[in-house]
Amino acid sequence: MVPNPPGSGYDITARVLARALDASRIARGVEVFNLPGASGVVGLRRLAYEHGNGRLVMLMGLGLVGAELASGQVARLGETTPVSRLVQEPAIVVVHRDSPYGSLAELVEGWRADPGLRVGGGSAVGGPDHLAAMLFAEAVGLAPARVAYTRHDGGGDLLAAILSREVAFAMSGLSEYADQIESGQLRALAVTSEHPVGRVAVPTVREAGFDIVVNNWRGIIAPPGLSAADAGALRSMADKLAASPDWAAARERFGWTDAYLAGDAFATFIADESRRVARVLNRLGVT
Repeated sequence: MVPNPPGSGYDITARVLARALDASRIARGVEVFNLPGASGVVGLRRLAYEHGNGRLVMLMGLGLVGAELASGQVARLGETTPVSRLVQEPAIVVVHRDSPYGSLAELVEGWRADPGLRVGGGSAVGGPDHLAAMLFAEAVGLAPARVAYTRHDGGGDLLAAILSREVAFAMSGLSEYADQIESGQLRALAVTSEHPVGRVAVPTVREAGFDIVVNNWRGIIAPPGLSAADAGALRSMADKLAASPDWAAARERFGWTDAYLAGDAFATFIADESRRVARVLNRLGVT
């Protein structure tokens, strides 16, 4: 299950994952379906209703942690069965190919002169695109609470907003727009990783003089109440995937970094991330 629309980062990851499972003969005929709504919270509710279903997993990540916090509803992530964290990737700062901003320095100069520039992202409050945009604003000396952030429902919707110039620039996952950057539709200005990435020849935001590093991560969780046998089978599947050449090739193609973390360690990580994101949102004053 993908709790976001087709074309989103979760969707891309889930479909690549399903193909790798099939190609590696780890799990054949994996069905991927989308259940969007409330930035992933609708999918999370559905997962909770599937109590004990050992044949369903959901692709999730940092965006769902933020969405759950922003929803103000009863926590569900802590009730799910953690399977594994899989990958991480940086955000990328992108503009239309005809944008007047040819570098990150030019964008920052324009943004400081006009803090009302519209910033697009494919995640809601607390999600990776939103957090990257707010931390970037803070780093360049702009008040995050005043940033004109416009949330779009996944990468496809955001791409349309960039191409129609509804937003001045966007923050999104590298894998979502690498093809459009390579084809010349979009211009990349910087990535938010600690080090440059091979797929796009742009500096990091830190190299450009602004001290932030932001990485999104993605993993899979299962419904609550699984039997020990079902939980073990899903974690064994993830272990085999993580070690497979097909998954390694997919990571290389999409610019994902291996971030494998399994079972209870992944559960601890999710709980820590929830606390971390809550602190960041509170500090930025954008909750």
